[in-house]
Parts: sequence; structure tokens; C-alpha cells
Amino acid sequence: MTHVLTNLDPSLRSAWHPVLRTSDLGDEPVAVRLLGEHWVVVRLDGEVAAFADRCPHRLAPLSAGHVESQGDRDILRCGYHGWCFESTGGCSSIPSLPDGATLPPRARAFVPAGVATHLGLVWIAPEPPRVPLPDVPIAADELGRFLSGDLPVLQACASAGLLMDNFLDVAHFPFVHAATIGDEESTDVGPFEMERDGLALTVRSAQRFPNREDPGVETGERPLLQTRHVTYRYTAPFAAWLRIDYEEAGGTNVITFFVQPVDADHATIYASVQRDDLDGDLDRLAEAVAFEHAVTAEDLVVQEGYLHRSIPLELTTEVHVKADRMTVELRRILADFVAQATLTAPPAAAPAPTGSTDGRVAHHERLGEAHAG
Repeated sequence: MTHVLTNLDPSLRSAWHPVLRTSDLGDEPVAVRLLGEHWVVVRLDGEVAAFADRCPHRLAPLSAGHVESQGDRDILRCGYHGWCFESTGGCSSIPSLPDGATLPPRARAFVPAGVATHLGLVWIAPEPPRVPLPDVPIAADELGRFLSGDLPVLQACASAGLLMDNFLDVAHFPFVHAATIGDEESTDVGPFEMERDGLALTVRSAQRFPNREDPGVETGERPLLQTRHVTYRYTAPFAAWLRIDYEEAGGTNVITFFVQPVDADHATIYASVQRDDLDGDLDRLAEAVAFEHAVTAEDLVVQEGYLHRSIPLELTTEVHVKADRMTVELRRILADFVAQATLTAPPAAAPAPTGSTDGRVAHHERLGEAHAG
């Protein structure tokens, strides 16, 4: 068994990963990196498509090309020799060949096993994913009352696994987040309920915390220390959200947290905030986004200090206590994820430069994209 999970572990190829906010994808191709590989994301015929960022002809970056119409469909034209590719990766024309000439069978751009738009993000699965996309945290009949704001996209010198570990860990609040959500007098982690289903985990708990955002605290209407009912939902490998329902102040706060393993030493964080207690006030939403951004910045001070960009999966490597039950289960899930991938891994995982002859892009529109970015 793999004893540590790095950002480049081969098992991660058979999973969904966020690579881009849908709002950052315009009419032209966008270059992204995932698991140390270069990809290009583009809209063709109103759908999101992705290709390995190299033309099968001379391996030039397809991200240097552009989108144009060809007959009744859109294509991505390589900027080097003008080869044209449809969303399936098939080559539709090669300008240097005479009309009617047969196109080389290997003239295909390599496409991932899956592409999806979900929760305001573009997701790529290089190989067939063994875990579904993360659940939608807000039901359709609730959407109307929420305001949604995206945190700035954060590039971190960090392990994607450790970033997820940090998001699910609550024992560090009094020490890392003393200036935001932490309270030095409340170091005890209370009881919580955990329910695992496959490679996903749901955790529910009630927590005491200093609600510095509550205006009722300043007026003396409510105490600083309040109760929040928290639901965490984690989906392997690096997707999670939490829903916070405030008992004294009322209202609900939903935070989504998705991590993209970019290369061996870097990861990208996509986070958002949804609130139903802001009375439609966009200034208060901006303040909430800035507050959560400050919390994440506090976390990165620790996370970027790690000397090894990996998360241990062998439980004897670290010392655990009762408060670590949630993050211990994270390690178990990731260990099972890696083990399952090892059992089902194809002979060759990495895409060849010449492309694939049977690649197909799957497009998914999932409920929740509008409210999450």
C-alpha cells in the first residue's frame, strides 16, 4: 500500500478535479495544469471541452490556438499549423492537405475521460472517475434565499491532501485562528457523529464558537460564545463543504472547499461562501468573503510550512487522539481510494503525445452552478 499520498499519485487520475471557475472561461481556450500535466479548457458549441495541451502534429500547445466556427459547429484551431479539433478530440481538417484527402487516423487530440461543470467550476477526470462529483450543499428550493460569493482563487505551495485534512480539522481553531474563528478558552473538541458511505464522509456536530460577525454581540443582545450546528461533507479525493446553522443568531452559512493538485509542490484552492442571513446586502457579502479569505490565509501560514508535500496514509506514522476521528477517517478513505485504484489501474495511465483513438468527453450540468459562482 502507498504509505503517503502526494499531489502526483497515479490513483488521482481516476477522480474528478476542479481546474477552473466557469466564470473565468470565456470564448478562447484557457491553459490549466492538473497532476503535473498540461490541459486546455475551451467552450465548443456551448459546452465545455478539454484536451491535453498539445497538438498531435508537432506537440504545440493547443492553448495558443483559438475557437472558430466550421460549418455548423465550433472547433479549436491549433495556432501553429491550423489543424482543427472537435470536442471529441477528432481532427476535422488539416489545411496543408488537399481537399478530399484522407486525414491520418492518429490525428486526434487527447481528451480526458470526463469533463463537467458543477458548483461553478470546471472539473476534469483524466481517467474514468471512481467517485461521483461532490453533492450539492444547498437544495433547489433553498437557493432563492442565499447570496453567493467566491473567495479569490488561491495558489498554494502545499499538499492537496493536507489542505483537505486542514479543512476537516477543528482542533486547530484556537491556535491558528485566534484572530478570526478561534477561541483560546474552547480547546475541547466536542462529540460528533460520523457516517461513511463508500469514499465519502458526513460528519455532524454542535460547536461553541465566538460569533464575531453577529451584530447582536456588539449590542449585547447575544453573547459572543454561541452554538452552531455543523455538517461536513467530504468526497474523495479533495472535495468538501460544510453547512453551518447558527442557533442564537439564526441563519445559515455554507462554505465549499475544493482543491486542485497542480504539480508535486503546488495546489489551487477554490472556495466560496453562501449566506442566507445578509438581507440581500452585497456589502455584507463582500465582508463575509473577506472574513473567510482571512481564515484561509491563516491556514496557509501553517500548510505552506510543511517540508513534505504529502499526507501520510499509514496510521502509525502520526500520533492520533480522539479529537482526530474525522481526519483519521479521511486517511482511511484516501488509503482505500489508492488501494482501489491500484487494483483497477490500466497498464498505461499517462496520455501518449500522439493522443487517443477512443477518447470521449462527457459533459454534465449539475444543479448548483449558478449559486456557487
